[in-house]
Amino acid sequence: MVARLQNTIRDYAWGSRTAIPELTGLEPDGTPQAELWMGAHESAPSVLPSGESLYDLVSSRPTEVLGEETAEEFQGRFPFLAKLLAAEQPLSIQAHPSREQAIDGYARDEAAGIPRDAGDRNYKDAWPKPEILIALGPFDALVGFRPLDATVELLEALGADGFEELTDLLRNGKLQDAFTHFMSSDRDTIRPLVAALAEACRRYGGEDLALEVETLDRLCQEFPDDPGVLAALLLNRVRLERFQAVYLPAGNVHAYLHGTGFEVMANSDNVLRGGLTRKYVDVEELVSVVDFEPIASPVLAGTPVAPGITAYETGCEYFAVRRIDLTGDSLEVPAEGPRIVAVVDGTAEVGAGGTEATVTLAAGQSAFVAGTEGPCSLRGSGTAFVVSTR
Repeated sequence: MVARLQNTIRDYAWGSRTAIPELTGLEPDGTPQAELWMGAHESAPSVLPSGESLYDLVSSRPTEVLGEETAEEFQGRFPFLAKLLAAEQPLSIQAHPSREQAIDGYARDEAAGIPRDAGDRNYKDAWPKPEILIALGPFDALVGFRPLDATVELLEALGADGFEELTDLLRNGKLQDAFTHFMSSDRDTIRPLVAALAEACRRYGGEDLALEVETLDRLCQEFPDDPGVLAALLLNRVRLERFQAVYLPAGNVHAYLHGTGFEVMANSDNVLRGGLTRKYVDVEELVSVVDFEPIASPVLAGTPVAPGITAYETGCEYFAVRRIDLTGDSLEVPAEGPRIVAVVDGTAEVGAGGTEATVTLAAGQSAFVAGTEGPCSLRGSGTAFVVSTR
């Protein structure tokens, strides 16, 4: 089976009103279009030409659709979810659980009788949510904890009043204490600290930390009483160029700030938030899943593996991502298991298993290739991503 997908756009408030319409060639409708989902998540599954959702198809015939090995490994659940993501405003500071944490948290929420669609529910399902974001243009984000000496250097350069205790905690290696203290503070306590930080950012006249200071100043203006602004002090500020990526395993604290990207994750909607949001925040639960090991260099580059094919090596068991740069010739993609093919530029003709049946996709469109099919082939001019299990 090779079938075109009809996908759902999620209109979250932080989304861009123009980026996804520009990519897909559709007219903007004036609403924020934040994410276009491609896959079989129960809350917004893709729909096949027959009118059946991919979620229902997988649920009714998992071995036929996923392939025997994938169906067994993932208990009949589609293993990954792909998205086009377009952020105009910052997303919440957040982290995602490991498999074990998700199983335990989901069981606790179920036992407590919290409805699965409730705003104050932490665990929507029993799956982890490792993810990769591949930039489709300049993309700004906060990703993982910055090495502590670099954060001390930033704090000393700013010289903001009221941050002496934080600086001492970081000098003594107490990152978890510093993060937990900020996240647990009430808004009345946070407000004067954010104001002091904003004043320090405006005084800063250097160049070495200009990107970090610019971001902190913007967050101070937009979230004047939000603990997430102070947590942002602790995170790596990255600016991705086209096709650079960040991989976010379980426990990685992050916040996307601005830009358009192609995102792939395990098939989960579990998000534990800590700030830059008015949505439900559970600091104790967030801290319980966070990995406090600093990351010196969070940016991931693709690895060329064959002419026109670039792999993003993450080691993730739920998905594998390859970028396909098409220049007219047909390319066979050595991906296995169920696949989603998404075109982000130009057009591509997608086939699989040596059959004559193909699907032609334009930018913003995608197709599903069943796990029982052989290698898929792409022909055209432009760029596509092939997401698979292996």
